[in-house]
Order: sequence, then C-alpha cells, then structure tokens
Amino acid sequence: MKRFLNVGLWFFCFVAIGYSQNSYELVDITTLDSTILVDIKYATSDNFMGEVLYTANICLLRRPVAERLVLVQKHLRNQGYGLKIWDGYRPLSVQKKMWEKVPDPGFVADPRYGSNHNRGAAVDVTLVDINGRDLEMPTGFDDFSEKARSDYPDVSVTAQQHRFILQQAMTAYGFQTINSEWWHFNDKDMKAYPVLDVPLEQFIEGRKQ
Repeated sequence: MKRFLNVGLWFFCFVAIGYSQNSYELVDITTLDSTILVDIKYATSDNFMGEVLYTANICLLRRPVAERLVLVQKHLRNQGYGLKIWDGYRPLSVQKKMWEKVPDPGFVADPRYGSNHNRGAAVDVTLVDINGRDLEMPTGFDDFSEKARSDYPDVSVTAQQHRFILQQAMTAYGFQTINSEWWHFNDKDMKAYPVLDVPLEQFIEGRKQ
C-alpha cells in the first residue's frame, strides 16, 4: 500500500509540475487570436534605440497573460475597435542594451531587477479601428515626453477618448497602467513570473521542430 501511495504522490507531483510549466510557457499571441495586430517596433529601427533589436516580428507572452489579452480584444471588437501590439516579451539581454542608452528608471527598467517585459508579463499596445487602421492617440511609441503619461490632459479630445477606451478595456481584464507610458500595461500577476533571457530565435526554432 505504501508503495502505491508513493507512486501516486510521484504521479501527482509530475502532473502538477507539468501543468505549471505549461501554464507559464511563452506563447505567440497570434496563435490564440489572429485578429490581434502585431507591429513589434524593436523588430525594426523605428524605436528610440534606432536599431533592430529583435529577430522577428512576434509577440510572445506568458499563456495566462495572452489569454487575458484575447479577452480584451474580444471586448474591443464588440465596440468596433481592436489592439495593435508594439512589444511583448523582451529578452533581458535587450533590456541591458536599452539601459546603456537610457539609464532612467522612469522610462527604461533597470536590468538588475528586470522589466515586466522580461517576464513576458507586460505588453505595449495601441488602439486601432475594426479594419486595423491606426487611431489618434496622445503620442507615438517610445515618446519620452510628458504627453506620454497615462493621464496627461493636454492632448486632443479624440486622443483622450481613445486612451480612455484602451485603458478601460485593459484594466477590466487584469492589466495595470503605469504613469509614464499610456501604451504600457502590466499583467496583474506580473511578479509570479521570473525574468527570462531566452532569445526570440530560440523560440521560433523550437516551434519549427
């Protein structure tokens, strides 16, 4: 009987560990919802670094985070809007490059502690219409001015309305705003995930196998 109990306990632990790892894996958001647009700025030179930092235009997120974002997308599409993603998971090595250029924790997370992007638990997004056209927002991406603040008042009425719609949808499904960037949202369980430095190409190659 004792041996059966030990085997049963081992099996339970094995399943629990497997479930935990599967739940926390990084997933490509478009495999869960292909209507979410992906325009990763760090896969181009159109960013504050002025250089290509990612090897692919892909948004990876922890599975629970990605599943919440899918709910946001469904909510927005019912209102005639949609999401466009500018950034998701970011390898820690890239974070270090960013910090070398802008060592300001108000805009770039200190790599000693890691960014929530490095955890796959943060996403940079903007609002588009139902046809995927960009809508007026307070600023573009990687704007380090006061206008980028999530509550900055001196922007057009239209930009304020769009920012509000985006913030309302994101916070309704477990995401949190930050003061310095209207486009950045942290997942409510961000601290549950460790910092990663897995290159994007490793994920892509693994998916091909």
